[in-house]
Amino acid sequence: MNALASSPVAARSLARSSAASVDAALLAKYDGLRVPRYTSYPTAPHFTPAVNADVYGGWLEAMDLSRSGSLYLHIPFCHQMCWYCGCHTKIVARYAPIAEYLGHLRREIAMVADRIPGRLAVRHIHFGGGTPTMMAPEDVGPLFDLMRSRFDVAADAELAIEIDPRTLTAAMAAALGRAGVNRASLGVQDFDPTVQEAINRVQPRETTEQALGWLRDAGIDNVNLDLMYGLPHQSVESVARSAEIALEMAPDRLSVFGYAHVPWMKTHQKKIDESVLADTLGRWEQFAAIADTLDAAGYRAIGLDHFARPGDELAIQQEEGRLGRNFQGYTTDDAEVLLGFGASSIGALPQGYVQNAVPFDQYATAIEEGRLPTAKGIALTDDDRLRRDLIMRLMCDLSVDAGAVAKAHGQEESLFDAELADMADLVADGVAVIEGRRVHVPEAARPLMRIVAARFDTHLASGAGRHSRAV
Repeated sequence: MNALASSPVAARSLARSSAASVDAALLAKYDGLRVPRYTSYPTAPHFTPAVNADVYGGWLEAMDLSRSGSLYLHIPFCHQMCWYCGCHTKIVARYAPIAEYLGHLRREIAMVADRIPGRLAVRHIHFGGGTPTMMAPEDVGPLFDLMRSRFDVAADAELAIEIDPRTLTAAMAAALGRAGVNRASLGVQDFDPTVQEAINRVQPRETTEQALGWLRDAGIDNVNLDLMYGLPHQSVESVARSAEIALEMAPDRLSVFGYAHVPWMKTHQKKIDESVLADTLGRWEQFAAIADTLDAAGYRAIGLDHFARPGDELAIQQEEGRLGRNFQGYTTDDAEVLLGFGASSIGALPQGYVQNAVPFDQYATAIEEGRLPTAKGIALTDDDRLRRDLIMRLMCDLSVDAGAVAKAHGQEESLFDAELADMADLVADGVAVIEGRRVHVPEAARPLMRIVAARFDTHLASGAGRHSRAV
């Protein structure tokens, strides 16, 4: 653990006082900025078609099988559109499109595995969406069997899936348990009926509790609950109450995300009444209310937006400075190879990042023609890898020794001196503390950590990529 990182006791104490100490003018000053969430570096808006199926195929064929791997499968279907949603998904009323898509997904898995010169060792598999549990129970086992037949999936691998409790059935929970799934992330967002109506996601508490019961009966005991702030009609009191209800369900982890209102990108968000959305300070007060509630219950704050029990591996890895971050957020997954399957999915290899075609028809056409459905990506330079490591540690630890990172990559310790000098405004505003070549984000400035990370991003100014609000 780095020298400037807060102790667990100090971090919890600071978290409790964060709402009172936040400067409204400071939040307003930086809120106008659009900065990446840094689940990768460089970030997805900088991917280009120059990295295509041929490039990706070459990367697969050159894979070093001594590296560890993980798999991500995207199931982009939902039974109903939640108006806050920013994901790539499609609303379906019949199972036929899902069955057809799963056929394409199985073919893609086989195509990718055929390009790798052997069997990749896999310790993590993650199903995201959309709503992965829109699959039929009878389709779950064969899909896992295929992955185990083409990759060396460890016996103790983490097999995780995202779940909409409204669509989960007892049969599906049992099928997941038989397939070996051992972690589930349940979307909740908010327990207040008024908020649920306003976001078109009516989900009574009993529905979530029933889903948790089914999962635990199936042996899936590791659960995460997703909460959101900044939604219509939310207040400090209401989000705190939602957090209290979530705690009664005894999750191992919680994710707390801010609603990103981008109706010009996601047209269904136009159905949300902007007049009942909180302003910048209100959003932060809501987040602080949730954080304080979870802190009082003994959960540790993890990076930007996660919380975990002290004994959870996520908390342990943060304590030890080993916490990671990828496209699923904060993670214990330290794989050097992430293979993404399905429309819009993103993969990461030592050479760079790749993303599959987003439109279903383009993805399906590529698979049917026997082509990898890669649409774009980016090849990493040595400088990208260096800055990625620095930004990763800052986003995970709230502190990083820029000189030490540079030296570890064979560069002069002074490499980032210009960037550190450029942070004088952040230091004056209390957003960053610099001692020598170490930059630290104070606990009270936790929601602004992406602004500090962005000062090391050499791609940000060169692209017109759309990013989320800084606060």
